[in-house]
Amino acid sequence: MDPYIFLIQLLNGVQYGLLLFLVASGLTLIFGIMGVINLAHGSFYMLGAYLAWSLTAQLGNFWLALLAGFVLSVVLGILLEWLFIRHLYRRDHLQQVLLTYGLILIFSELRSIVWGDDVHSVAVPTLLAGSIPLTETLAYPVYRVWLSIVCVVLAAGMYYLIQHTRLGMMVRAGASNREMTQSLGIDIGLLYRLVFAFGVALAAFAGMLAAPVSSVFPGMGNQVLIICFVVVVIGGIGSVKGAMAAALLIGLVDTFGKVVEFEISGFRVLPELAGMSVFVMMAIVLLWRPEGLFARRLR
Repeated sequence: MDPYIFLIQLLNGVQYGLLLFLVASGLTLIFGIMGVINLAHGSFYMLGAYLAWSLTAQLGNFWLALLAGFVLSVVLGILLEWLFIRHLYRRDHLQQVLLTYGLILIFSELRSIVWGDDVHSVAVPTLLAGSIPLTETLAYPVYRVWLSIVCVVLAAGMYYLIQHTRLGMMVRAGASNREMTQSLGIDIGLLYRLVFAFGVALAAFAGMLAAPVSSVFPGMGNQVLIICFVVVVIGGIGSVKGAMAAALLIGLVDTFGKVVEFEISGFRVLPELAGMSVFVMMAIVLLWRPEGLFARRLR
């Protein structure tokens, strides 16, 4: 493989992995800290992409659309937690699955009513519309580089928030022992509401960031939900560090699997089979470490 082609695919793999991390980190926080299996998490990614398309058209500015969409997603997360999710904390996973699956159907119908079923695209903002030349014929989009930098900054901020702030200490305490944390005077209900809203906002923000580099279409949330559960399983439930490692690993495996063709014992492995490689990798990791790469002890 040409070294410049390799570099482009490496950057694509890292960018895809970082975007997956944004979505999966919210999922692993909700699952690992609150103990809620949220099947509707992919719908928030889809809503974020549609908000980016709709708000950019209405406001005429992608940056204002990002800000407005993030605020709306936080409000949506708070409302959903208050209306539905708070009733699931002490219930079994089957009830959680049924309720959050119902939310998928609701969001799908709302999306169809509000925005229709057509495929849309979001223009890359003018400030980031250029490309970085690599050779006379190859270049790499500036927007993708910026997207990766934003994801890294958010990941670093999330790590600092959880590990080195008082709020993060309360979140970790609530994940370890809900009753003890509540007995210390901490409003665990408010804490969980903030965690859920933060997880929703991360997924929606990832959808908004991804909109200019991919199409906005119905069902896009279902695709990302499956791969995000793979990230959570490989990285370890509740581990943000594990979600980052697993997302980058999956991003690289998936990207290179789609462009590299090779033979194993005379059998020709085609890029069309690349999608399977992610699930094969998950099976290998689970055989080696059933709890995931960076598992944390749940309450």
